[in-house]
Amino acid sequence: MTSLLLKTALILSLTLAVAASAAEAPKGSPAKVLRYAFPIAESGFDPAQISDVYSRIAAGNIFEAPLTYDFLARPAKLRPATAESLPEVSADFKTFTFRLKPGIHFADDPAFGGKKRELVAEDYVYSIKRHYDPRWKSPNLYNFENAKILGLNELRQKAIRTNQPFDYDTPAEGLRAIDRYTFVVKVAEPSPRLALAFADAGVSGAVAREVIEAAPDKAMEHPVGTGPYRLAQWRRSSLMVFERNPNYHEVRYEADPPADDPVSQAIAAKLRGRLLPMIDRIEVHIVEESQPRLLAFLNREHDWLDRLPPELSPPYVPNGELAPHLRKKGIQLERVPAVDVSYSYFGMENPVVGGYTPDKVALRRAIGLAYDVNAEITQARKGQGMPAQAIVPPQMSGYDPAFRSEMSEHDVGKARALLDLYGYIDRDGNGWRDHPDGSPLLIEYSSQPDQASRQLQELWRKAMDAIGVRVEFRIGKWPEQLKASRSGKLMMWGVAWSATQPDASDLLGLMYGPNKGQSNHARFDLPAFNQLYERQAAMPDGPEREALIREAKKIGVAYMPYKIITHRLLNDLMHPWVVGYRRHAFLRGWWQYVDIDLDVRQRALHEAALP
Repeated sequence: MTSLLLKTALILSLTLAVAASAAEAPKGSPAKVLRYAFPIAESGFDPAQISDVYSRIAAGNIFEAPLTYDFLARPAKLRPATAESLPEVSADFKTFTFRLKPGIHFADDPAFGGKKRELVAEDYVYSIKRHYDPRWKSPNLYNFENAKILGLNELRQKAIRTNQPFDYDTPAEGLRAIDRYTFVVKVAEPSPRLALAFADAGVSGAVAREVIEAAPDKAMEHPVGTGPYRLAQWRRSSLMVFERNPNYHEVRYEADPPADDPVSQAIAAKLRGRLLPMIDRIEVHIVEESQPRLLAFLNREHDWLDRLPPELSPPYVPNGELAPHLRKKGIQLERVPAVDVSYSYFGMENPVVGGYTPDKVALRRAIGLAYDVNAEITQARKGQGMPAQAIVPPQMSGYDPAFRSEMSEHDVGKARALLDLYGYIDRDGNGWRDHPDGSPLLIEYSSQPDQASRQLQELWRKAMDAIGVRVEFRIGKWPEQLKASRSGKLMMWGVAWSATQPDASDLLGLMYGPNKGQSNHARFDLPAFNQLYERQAAMPDGPEREALIREAKKIGVAYMPYKIITHRLLNDLMHPWVVGYRRHAFLRGWWQYVDIDLDVRQRALHEAALP
């Protein structure tokens, strides 16, 4: 009886999905709809204000940067988006000239007075300036500020000093539109990889000044871009619906997959020349708990599962292979190493765990040594990860597979000895260690309420119990923790950071002092590290730069502002009607490159109805 009810519910679900698709479609042709879930809620859609990966995925499909990535090329390769070509770069890596394609238009909006609004060079000038405007508190400012674009920081400091609105109309030497479709970026020091900052639409996507100024306080909820999709419906932290942007300029599927990748070669052959986007509607639900998210996929309510929850993975990807019962249903597996780090950071300005004196360094390193990385990988992540040795992950410049460090070491004896040596001992006989001055030592670790986070909390509690350190957990929703973290209010927090570009500077930037409150959530600020970071950033790729990156990684291990734990392995699952998906490490705006085969979906509905 139970199985009959489940099958009936499945048939009804699929029938309603097909009916809804037909209702949304142009007359005579059912719409193609992709449904899936984020495990964490979005924070908004404004490129000048967002930093989390989920919001950047959404924004990356609404807005367009001048550049993008080839969807299938591996290693990652830049290609033009709204630009006519890759930028012209001066021999000294200080001047970058971007020329835009004419005839690209924003999605319609009342702010345009009923007229079509063309994308022009001034839109990128304005959009980049917004990151410098103190009003928006941009968490992405470091992407441009570190490059030292001439004149922009001076405008920012003037606004801060005078407590006046940011002056968008005063020209800056380093960011100018020289004609309708051309803008030039000039920097104070060589920046060989600056073009990468203009390939993330969730950061450098173009917004229209009229839209922002019409309703400044609604910038996070009212995105208007030139990208393939527009926001059609939004129930905060519950559902986002995106529809094809009818003003999207003509883009055809084009990709350059590796010759030794037959899957990508077949995708390119099948889709080459197709008009983008191929899917009419995207529905993204927020499903925080792992089990309901998996069930929504298995019940065919969702078409694609963004990262099979690792704690649930053994029955579905045993030994890294798709399980036979899923393969029989035509389900596809995309298994790739993530270009990311999962870590727990220490608030370097926090009076308990922060600071640069030997005793504070010893406390952080002892806590790091007490934590069992392999236990997290085997127990919480079910083998879907590899121990990290430093902050730079595989598939990025600066990664060295031979590099070994204390990051992955688990040694409770050494941790206890470090604490004893620096005076963190039990002074009142209650069984818990105290500070060297005799005051109680208490670690406050921030985390989330979902089941996966609770498993990690237990591992941290076990680690702290083993060395006699009291720990309490501050539980909150992820967006709330993010806001508190950016303000420097958390003592410790465990999260992951996905790389946004294939260069080591992206991850090393998590320790660069001027990035405090942006990517540098630990608020680490060590002059010796900052100097190394700046030197390597100005160098072209080569052995000399690699040596500096290695030294920077060693400093991160020695001072331990971040306990770098794993580089994750990701398992995406797709139903057989999802066509063309490959996970790209850096491209957030990927929806337009995927298709839905309605015939295959219809056959699945028919088969589900069979007794």
